[in-house]
Amino acid sequence: MTSYAFWNNKGGVGKSFLCFVAASEYAHRHPESDVYVIDLCPQANVSETLMGGGAGSIPHMRKALNATPRATVAGYLEARLNSPFVTIPDVSPFISHVHQLNSSIPRNLFLVCGDNLLEIISEAIRQTSQLVIPTDAWKLVVSWIRDLKNALKVRSGSRDSLFILDCNPSFAIYTQLAVVAADNLVVPFTADDSSRRGIENVIALLFGVGDSHASLYSKISFEKRAKEEGVSTPKLHTFVSNRVTQYRGRASSAFEAVSKTIRTTMDTIYKSHRGVFADPKEEPSKSFVEVPDYHSACIVASTTGTPLHRLKPGPRIVGTERVQLNKEPLERYTEALEKFVDRL
Repeated sequence: MTSYAFWNNKGGVGKSFLCFVAASEYAHRHPESDVYVIDLCPQANVSETLMGGGAGSIPHMRKALNATPRATVAGYLEARLNSPFVTIPDVSPFISHVHQLNSSIPRNLFLVCGDNLLEIISEAIRQTSQLVIPTDAWKLVVSWIRDLKNALKVRSGSRDSLFILDCNPSFAIYTQLAVVAADNLVVPFTADDSSRRGIENVIALLFGVGDSHASLYSKISFEKRAKEEGVSTPKLHTFVSNRVTQYRGRASSAFEAVSKTIRTTMDTIYKSHRGVFADPKEEPSKSFVEVPDYHSACIVASTTGTPLHRLKPGPRIVGTERVQLNKEPLERYTEALEKFVDRL
């Protein structure tokens, strides 16, 4: 059983789409395993894509949101709020078998759907974690998604299982639940300075590693409390330089310059904090994956719920628009994403 949270403290870096690729491709490659996607982003983008994308996902989303209990991650968390410190509920009402909703998705992929109610109930979850009694209330609450993951593993029995957790850019309580449940962290970024700052925030929030100004808040940090209460946090696993603009098959000089800065920053942190990385024997720059920008393929896949292994060159109708997927750029795009999935 292995779990990966996809997170950057900056939005718009393509993490939800990479979650979709990781889950659907791993499930396709490993039919003997169960793959679970737990969508902890209120926008529920990865859920929509898995359910068919665009308008095709709307009836499935409505059904999940209108079920009693809600067949979503928020439905599960509501059940925990009702009895926060007792045995977890039966998790089966909160699981969607994605192949039944989108036949393009492998049969061994399951979804705990995202839900905008996450934002509404987040304050109730946070307040529950701050209760004085029981004395370990915070530890118990931030472990709710880990409890869900363990229950899903029991559901799979002797079958191997992989968990993909999509996170919101903010470090809200539901993001904290996600990272506590994960063994590894995948950090997507785009080659711009705001992405670099987002990655630095990830390091500071989870591991207490940052500049002198950030260290002023270390006494009240999530990282400090996690250590004190014996709550594990994920290791930094893979960095994905996403949507790279290329020139003659190579990253443009502007993208390469920013990417190099981020690589250097991570290698510098590695020299004194090897324990925060999944592979302490390898410089983090060696675990960077570069994915070229191919907007047409991304649009077709995300709006139709089509996995990477089913994307073919040629024209596609998306809504009322004709989109052309050309062979060579599609092959480059697919090859790069397959290298990313190889790391899971």
